[in-house]
Amino acid sequence: MHVKNSEVTELPDGQKIHCLGISTSPRRNGNTSILLQRALEGASAAGAETELIYLNDYRFSPCLACDGCFKEGRCVVKDDMQLIYEKLLGTNRIILAAPIFSMGMCAQAKAMIDRTQRFWSTKYILKRDVIVDKEKRPTRKGMFISAAGSDRESIFDGSERVAKYFFLMLEAEYAGCYCYPSIDKKGAVLEHPEALEEVHGAGFALGRPQA
Repeated sequence: MHVKNSEVTELPDGQKIHCLGISTSPRRNGNTSILLQRALEGASAAGAETELIYLNDYRFSPCLACDGCFKEGRCVVKDDMQLIYEKLLGTNRIILAAPIFSMGMCAQAKAMIDRTQRFWSTKYILKRDVIVDKEKRPTRKGMFISAAGSDRESIFDGSERVAKYFFLMLEAEYAGCYCYPSIDKKGAVLEHPEALEEVHGAGFALGRPQA
């Protein structure tokens, strides 16, 4: 079990929390999807509004490295990533769930994260905030969930670095990773009630007004 947590910070009074869960696995009810659903149940129990999307329902290309976003901070490729951008910008809690394939984050997750280049351009080329009207929103936070069939040492390290970059580009404070090795066969995580309970608690903490 590989768990890291961030410190809890207080949010402004009266702010509503919306938690977006992104399931990136090509397996609809794979282990990371099950963990994500459990985490969202925790967030909902804490009073947050929750939304779950499956990345395989969206059609988008990898980043073309065309630098088109350098002008206005917008991606010039018109595909379903435009819909995902809206969701990423419109929420204040994000849970990214991605399994480990071939020692790294699955290709679907990485392709989406590569397309957040537009936010990098906004921050570092155009020197603008990604999230406007910050004072009107709670502090944004992001959490990473993963599972791997292997128990190889440091198997999650590379993917966690990518997840941290993803949340940094979205101006979301990193709220920790919940990553579980030696869970491979579809649905095998159901045989690990401690993992399901742990992500439920993490989701609850993320969904609290004090999270």
